[in-house]
Amino acid sequence: MAGNSVFSWELIKGFLPAALMTLQVTALGISAGLLLGLVFGLLRLARNPLVNAPAKLYIYVIRGTPLLVQLLLLYFGLYHFVKLDQLTSAVVALGVHNGAYIAEIIRGAIQSVDRGQREAGISLGMTGPKVMRRIILPQAVKRAIPPLGNQFIIALKDSSLASAIGVRELLLYSRQQASANAMTLEMMLLASVFYLIMTSILTFLTRTAEKRLQISDHRTS
Repeated sequence: MAGNSVFSWELIKGFLPAALMTLQVTALGISAGLLLGLVFGLLRLARNPLVNAPAKLYIYVIRGTPLLVQLLLLYFGLYHFVKLDQLTSAVVALGVHNGAYIAEIIRGAIQSVDRGQREAGISLGMTGPKVMRRIILPQAVKRAIPPLGNQFIIALKDSSLASAIGVRELLLYSRQQASANAMTLEMMLLASVFYLIMTSILTFLTRTAEKRLQISDHRTS
């Protein structure tokens, strides 16, 4: 044990499958969250209470309860009704949780677009859905990129909660290694380095997308 180093290739290599699992949970959870967020974000904008109310309730409940509680409820609490494996439970919980936050991001981005543009589209003979698809949403997406990037980073870090139900991602693997080799500090530091690398990549991609969208705006203006 004395010869082991936290920077040794063997230790680092052992973390790679766990890091890939973290990325898998995060990517699938974000994908589900984006789909839910887009649907419920649009429903939140509906004037019909029968459409708007369920979306408001979903966002209120999910944002008002911790992700860990939602994850445990899904995996253990609903076991007799819906039997989901560990990975599926983690992805669904992360997707549903992030969907509520993404819905509010999308709603805010859409509402930030000048209402006059919608009226202009209607005056040109476009239908409401066509105005939304061709005029409002493209602008809303550009405005939503920064908060969405932040939410994706939060989702990446929240994926560590999947360890609570036995998903062998970074946190669970580092804890297992810490128990096996009595190098708790080193294992947690190494896990932190992996998280930092992944969040840095996400930050870079978000900023790159922002800059490219700004450049496209300048070109079309």
